[in-house]
Amino acid sequence: MLRLISLLLPALIPSWRFFKTVAPSPRVEYRVYCSGQAGDWQEVDPRPMRVTIAQGLQRLVWNPHWNEQLFMVSCSERLIEVPTPHSFEMIARRVAAQLPDHVCELQFRLVFVSRVQEQIVKSVEYESAWVSLREWRA
Repeated sequence: MLRLISLLLPALIPSWRFFKTVAPSPRVEYRVYCSGQAGDWQEVDPRPMRVTIAQGLQRLVWNPHWNEQLFMVSCSERLIEVPTPHSFEMIARRVAAQLPDHVCELQFRLVFVSRVQEQIVKSVEYESAWVSLREWRA
C-alpha cells in the first residue's frame, strides 16, 4: 500500500522542480493562403478573456483542450531548441485540423510575447515555409 501511495503522490502534488526553467512559452500564430492571397496572422486557440468560477472548477478536473495546448507548447519549444520534422509536423497538423476544407496552404510562426516597460512586444522566433494541406487531407 505504501508503494502505491509513493507512486501516486508525485502525480497529485507536483514538485516545482519539475520544470528546468521558467520562461515565457511560445504562442503559435498562423495564416492561410487561398485564392491567390495570404491572410493575416491569427493566434491558434487564443485564451478566453474571462473564465467563470464554474468553468475554472470544471477545468481543474476535465480539460482536454488545455492538454492539447500544452502539447503544442512542448512541440514549439522543441522546434526552437532542436528543430525536428516531427515537431514541425505535429504543430502543422494540429493547426490544419482547425481550418476549413477550402484552405489550400498554411504557414505558422512561433512568437514570444513580453512586456518592455509599458509596451507589449512580440518577437518572432520561428516562421515556417508554406505547407500544402492537400497531401494531409487525401
